[in-house]
Amino acid sequence: MSQLYFVKTPFWLKWIYQDCIWKFSKKSNAIYLTFDDGPHPIATPFVLEELKKHNAKATFFCIGKNVVLYPEIYKRIIEEGHSVGNHTYHHLNGWKTKDDVYMNDIYQAKLIIDSNLFRPPYGRISRFQLALLKKLKFNLKPIMWSILSGDFDHSITKETCAQNVIKKSKFGDIIVFHDSEKAFEKMSYALPRVLTHFSKQQFEFKKIA
Repeated sequence: MSQLYFVKTPFWLKWIYQDCIWKFSKKSNAIYLTFDDGPHPIATPFVLEELKKHNAKATFFCIGKNVVLYPEIYKRIIEEGHSVGNHTYHHLNGWKTKDDVYMNDIYQAKLIIDSNLFRPPYGRISRFQLALLKKLKFNLKPIMWSILSGDFDHSITKETCAQNVIKKSKFGDIIVFHDSEKAFEKMSYALPRVLTHFSKQQFEFKKIA
């Protein structure tokens, strides 16, 4: 069964969640590759090697428990000049989790992920939870996306995954891939092609700071 999601984020969703960052200025020639759900012992090193080939920087939204499992990979991400962000400790869905449990999980991840960036798993977070992110205890900046590759979607081909990004991305877009076992087959096909395509178009790959 096909999963319901938007490859390109519609304007009305950005309007509802105006406190989140969905994309950056079109004035620069940059796009922003992001990777969710790592670190992973196979997927993350693959991504890092591909990024290195193109002198590209990216942002990795890490799950806290995976940082604990693979601290050397997490350390490598930072040492190679990329950004990291908080993706909760246990990959919780904000819509299905009590506020106190959800926020405590984010804080648990914050203790080991040194970043002021946050992305809610599945993009699902309530307005109340968003407001709590601004408190001093958290001081987190919510980062969403403008292009979703669909690498997690078993109903699409790896070619479609690549074209989702190549055909729809423009300057300033924030693009989501996943450095996870579930997404690896499609991501590992699409990412090299995305990097090659946009490098030829003189795009710059920037991390989110």
